Amino acid sequence: MRLFDKMKKQIARWAMLALLTGAAGAHAADWQNSLVAVSANAAETNTLVIKVSLSKALSRLPESFSVDGPSRIIVDFMGASNELGRSTQEFNQSELRNVEIIQGEDRTRLVLNLNRSLPYSTKLVGNDLLITLQTAALASSTGTSRFAPESASASQKHSLRDIDFRRGKNGEGRIQVDLSDVNIGIDVRRQGRNLLVDFSKTQLPANLQHKLDVVDFGTPVQMVDTFVRGDHVYMVIEPKGAWEYASYQTDNRFVVEIKPVVEDPNKLAKAGAYSGEKLSLNFQNISVREALNVIADFTNMNIVISDSVTGNLTLRLKEVPWDQALDIIMQSRGLDMRRSGNVVQIAPREELAAKEKLALTAKQEISELESVHTESFQLNYQQADAVAAILSNEKQRILSKRGSAVVDPRTNTIFVQDTSSQLESVRSLIKQIDVPVRQVMIEARIIEASNKFGRSLGARLGYGSTDTFGGGNLRGNIGANQVIAPAGVINPINGVAGGTFTANANIPNVNLPVANAAGTFSMLLFNKGLSKLLSLEITASETDGKGRIISSPRVVTADQQEAIIEQGTEIPYQTIAAVGAPPTIAFKKASLILKVKPQITPDENVIMNVSINKDTVGTLIVQGVPTVDTNKVVTQVLVENGGTVMIGGVHTQTDITTINKVPLLGDVPILGNLFKNTKRQDDKGELLIFLSPKVLKDSLNLR
Repeated sequence: MRLFDKMKKQIARWAMLALLTGAAGAHAADWQNSLVAVSANAAETNTLVIKVSLSKALSRLPESFSVDGPSRIIVDFMGASNELGRSTQEFNQSELRNVEIIQGEDRTRLVLNLNRSLPYSTKLVGNDLLITLQTAALASSTGTSRFAPESASASQKHSLRDIDFRRGKNGEGRIQVDLSDVNIGIDVRRQGRNLLVDFSKTQLPANLQHKLDVVDFGTPVQMVDTFVRGDHVYMVIEPKGAWEYASYQTDNRFVVEIKPVVEDPNKLAKAGAYSGEKLSLNFQNISVREALNVIADFTNMNIVISDSVTGNLTLRLKEVPWDQALDIIMQSRGLDMRRSGNVVQIAPREELAAKEKLALTAKQEISELESVHTESFQLNYQQADAVAAILSNEKQRILSKRGSAVVDPRTNTIFVQDTSSQLESVRSLIKQIDVPVRQVMIEARIIEASNKFGRSLGARLGYGSTDTFGGGNLRGNIGANQVIAPAGVINPINGVAGGTFTANANIPNVNLPVANAAGTFSMLLFNKGLSKLLSLEITASETDGKGRIISSPRVVTADQQEAIIEQGTEIPYQTIAAVGAPPTIAFKKASLILKVKPQITPDENVIMNVSINKDTVGTLIVQGVPTVDTNKVVTQVLVENGGTVMIGGVHTQTDITTINKVPLLGDVPILGNLFKNTKRQDDKGELLIFLSPKVLKDSLNLR
């Protein structure tokens, strides 16, 4: 009963559609005006004027709007027919490729196909409509719609006059902005989950600096926030759910439409995921064609069934999605389907494959017979020879077999000869890759800190005597020691009473002094008769040093381009290649080298492949050549824009205590210090490496 009711509704819809078609045909025949000619001329520098001539003068400007991807300007002439005798007119002049004239039931639509988005204005002059394109406008980048260049005059004041929000008939949210003039630079881009509109060098009246809460309108837009930052006015649009946007500018009015993305309930499921409305089928020995017609009536779907679809089947399905039922029927009979718009064609797989093969073969034959054209592309940022290599790459050719690319390096222009369809692909590719490369400034900070402490204590101890043992004198030598003999005392060395003499006392001796001592304490003891001498000399030294070396190399490079900055010295040394050959001079580097290759991520972070080498001249010298102390770090890091990361740190500590002593005597408490040399060294060092990347936007700034 449910299926019968649906069939009755379908028959009623067909009858209503027939009546509407007849009424539309009767209305379409009553044309009041017509398009008779379309031409384009460069009126002045950076301006292109398209003149549309009509048989009668228009009473008001026709409706027009612009879209991106591809870039087009659409003008609707209500009640006008196409009398040009063609539907397409080629221009290839400046940024205008061609014009399409499409006649509908109640209007004729004029579509201007452009190379990039451009601001435009319209004006009526007699029976002509003049469409003026500002060809000097900056091209829109990927994901960004740009409607006008920034004004070259710094004194010109731009401002927003009014901001209005409306709900469209299909549930879309429409934000309308009235501009003071058509030369305001406007950028539209996605920013996270929001949509950001940037009005460059524009003022905003105080009464428009507020948030619009538009939840009650029932559109995807929840909030519209407009505020000022410097000389820019920003409009942040906050939608919800799945949405898409379209933006266009007509004269002094800029419009942004946020539309909800609605899933088609009748679209066929993919990869076995079925989501159609459930139905039940119970048929005995029904023909395949009738089963397909039942599903078409149930879903109101347009189906074309091939004459080669035959056979019967038995179905018993209960509460299954209709797309699953359709899939079961086709698989059981070896059928397949192809969708074209809102029409589905069903036929055996072999038949569809054969038709597609024939279509592809015919298309290839047509492309081989199609006439070729030559078009020039002047590149702004890319090198022409690099683009030509991409187009003519044998592994992945963009050009056809008959296509070719020639480069003029003097003007950085590439001339491409190929069919019209391939030229369109080349044009799209060049538009995508011929964009300015973003730059990154990387600042590295290398900090070396050291703390050195040393202490040394040594002694020299000697004893001498002039007493005679077995007919000889026992003498030693610790050095010249001046002794003043008291009056009346006979000098045992020279037999003179009183005076000054040199005493030698070094048997036995202890000789453990400190090299390069900072302080020395010496003492000489002798008896009354100066026959016995004891010499003592204590040396000590202590060093305490602290140091910090900061190196801060900075380099700017393009995205995904390696940069190298180096500073240091080269140490010369002699080498001998062969026996008897004269020596040659070679050099060894001791430098600070920073190698970095940045990559900017879509979320404005920076991935860096980094290699930092910090070499210094060492203190050790081998055959007249000093050694090189090396510190090196090679890594890959992800850092946020403007952030800082420490990519490496080396901490060293050296604690050495050295004791030279006389056995046994050096171990005696306190007095043992006279029989030993003690040296202690405590050195600490630390190496830290920091990196800070910053994405440069408007201008190079090294401050």
